[in-house]
This record gives sequence, C-alpha cells and structure tokens, in this order.
Amino acid sequence: MNVKPVVQEPQHVSQLVEHLFRHEAGKMVATLTRIFGIEHLTLAEDVVQEALSRALQTWPYRGVPENPSAWMMRASRNLALDVIRREKIFRAKEAEIARLIERDGFAPQATIFLEQEIVDDRLRMMFVCCHPVIPPEAHVALTLKTLCGFSVTEISRAFLTTEAAIAKRLTRAKQKIQEAQVPFEIPAGDELTRRLDSVLQSLYLLFNEGYKASSGEKLVREELCQEAIRLTELLAQHPAGNQPKTHALLALMLLNAARIPARADDEGNLLRLEEQNRTRWDQAMIARGMAHLHESATGADISEYHLQAGIAACHASAIDYESTDWAKILSLYDRLIEFDDSPVVALNRAVAVANVHGPETGLQTLRFMHGREKLRSYYLFYAVVGELEMRLNNYAAAAEELRKALELAETKSERAFLLKRLQCCASTAVTNN
Repeated sequence: MNVKPVVQEPQHVSQLVEHLFRHEAGKMVATLTRIFGIEHLTLAEDVVQEALSRALQTWPYRGVPENPSAWMMRASRNLALDVIRREKIFRAKEAEIARLIERDGFAPQATIFLEQEIVDDRLRMMFVCCHPVIPPEAHVALTLKTLCGFSVTEISRAFLTTEAAIAKRLTRAKQKIQEAQVPFEIPAGDELTRRLDSVLQSLYLLFNEGYKASSGEKLVREELCQEAIRLTELLAQHPAGNQPKTHALLALMLLNAARIPARADDEGNLLRLEEQNRTRWDQAMIARGMAHLHESATGADISEYHLQAGIAACHASAIDYESTDWAKILSLYDRLIEFDDSPVVALNRAVAVANVHGPETGLQTLRFMHGREKLRSYYLFYAVVGELEMRLNNYAAAAEELRKALELAETKSERAFLLKRLQCCASTAVTNN
C-alpha cells in the first residue's frame, strides 16, 4: 500500500532538509563518488546540492516522502546519471549502474545502498581527502566540506582564517585529486600512518563545531558531536584506524559530550563548568570514554589527544567543581603545549594557571602569551580576561573586556551569557561602592 506524502509548512521542510544535509549529504557524496569515479567528486557534490534544492522547492507542495533520505539519494543519483550517460565513463561504469537500478526497482521506498557500502565509502573518502598530493592545510577543510556538510564559512571559523582562503584551498585540493587520479581506497602501511593524523584532526574539528557552534541560535549542535563520535567509532573499529591515538580521540569526544546535557539551562543559556548540575552528566558516556582512554594507553606513543582526553577525564571524575584536580590539569597542559603551541591551547592553559596560582598569575600568563595577537577576534580571550579581572575586583577593567567579548560572540547563548556577566559585574561594583 502506497503511503501518501505528508504536506508540511515550508519552514518545517527547510528544517528537515537542513537536517538531511548534515546527516546524509556526506554519505551521498561518498557513495556517488565510488560509483561514478573520484574524477566526478565535484559532480557528486553538485547533484546532492541540487537534490536538496529540489526538495525545498517541491516538498512543501507535494508533501514529504515516506523515506526522505532514500528520495534524496535517488534524486542525486538520477541527476548524476543524466550527466554521466553523456560521457565516456558511462560504458566503464555501466554494469555497476545497472546493478543499482535493478536493486532500486525491487525496493522503491527503501534506501538504494547497503549500510556497509556506505560505511566503507565514507572511510575511503576520509583517506582520499588526506592524500599526500593535497596540500596539508587543505586536508581537514576538504574532509569537513565533502563528508560533513560544512559550509566554507564554518570551516573558515574553525581555522580562524578567511572564507576566500578556504575556498581557494578547496578548489586547489580538488584539482590535485583530479590531476593525480587519486584512488578511492583505504591506504595501508606507511601511507596509512601519514594520512591517519589528518583524518583524526578532521573528526576532531567536526566534534568541536558541534560542541561549541561557531554561529547561530544554539550553543551546541549535538547532532554534529554524535556524527563525529560515530565516524571515529567506525574508524576505531576498522583495522586501518584501530590505533591508540584513535581511541584517545574517541575518549576525548565521549568525555566532553557527556557534559552536553548540563551545559545550558532550560532556556538555552550557557552555564559555566562550576554552575553545571553534574548529576545531568551522561555517566554511561563517561564510562565509554574512560574505557577508550584505557584502551589508548597501549603502546609507548602519546599524542595530543591522549593529553586532552586526560584533561577531560579530570573534569569528568571530579564530584564537584571544587574537587577538580587543577594541578594535574595544568601539568597536562604543560605537556600539551609541547605538541600544540596554538594560542587557543595557551589560553586554556592560562585558565588552569589561574585556578592553581590565582587570577593575577593567570592574567600575567595571558599578557605574555605566545600568539596572543591571533586571538584579537576571538571572544573567549576577552571573556577569560574579564572573568579574571572580576576575581580581582577590578570591575571597570572586567566590564571593558566583557563588552569586547560581547561584540565578538556570534551565538545567542554566548551573547546572553556575556550580557549576564556584564550585569553581574555592574551590580557587584555598585554594591561594593
């Protein structure tokens, strides 16, 4: 019996299509690339985008199909077929295309690709994006764009650079793939070792974008965190990715994601670590994270993911904020900065310094911090300075820094939080005077 499509309001359709784009676009691009060839990567991206556009145009009037994901994949595949049939590549791919059409004919409402095919395709695409012919600075950007549905804007914010720079990286990366005829496969041996680091970094940035969204109404995009965790789990389960640093990254993600339910109040306003209700932390997820952290301890090598997971474990194991082992956290940051001397890591270390040695020492650390100038457009830098000034009862200085942070913050919850801290600063100053 055919199920009549459900007619929905355009706004609801738009939300559904955005959800599908985040969850399904990467799968579609990877699978279409396997079928039609890596030289047609741009075509795969274009037809998926066109299918999404058609869904936005038709679903509000014709109704949402019973299986929206299958509809999108079928529409993308058919659009690609229209182009491919006019090219020489069709004859080489004819048998594979015929197999897909035959399968589709027997299950009109089902997905047209097997789940295991999709899993393998996504892993292959991850390693294609990190091939040595592609400039290293483009590995992560290409992975985020191709597999994770990131916009150029979101990627530029993740890298603290311009949209034009990211767009150029993506264009050059695709040119390199086509020129070198990069094989659509999971590498082995030394090549696997070289490319795994970039794959892990891509997954890490994907998680971070979900854990602290760069823009929009929500502070947390939990679906992106879950997608990063799922992809990392797939990698850890595959012989190519079953390595200590993969498990360390997975532990880091799980331990941080366990705190998501307590990171905002019922109105979506940001809560600081000391304000969070720790009974709302996901203990099952913490247990999984600790298990992967234990598994990551095999072997003699240590990575930045091991150290960051260790920091997350310190927070996860503390029964309350006052019980946090800040001395251990600072020692882990001291080691982490040897791996990653980025200004963001230095900023986080300065927070640990303040909690161990006091706010004045924390401010001194920030004043002489390496790479401080790169954080001029980073709202958290000014927010941290403002908080430390408040601890020292320097309310005028604190207010000035918090206003700078407020001007730069881009999510609604961050702006609401900073406005609340500004009001607290003003009221405390009046009371003390």
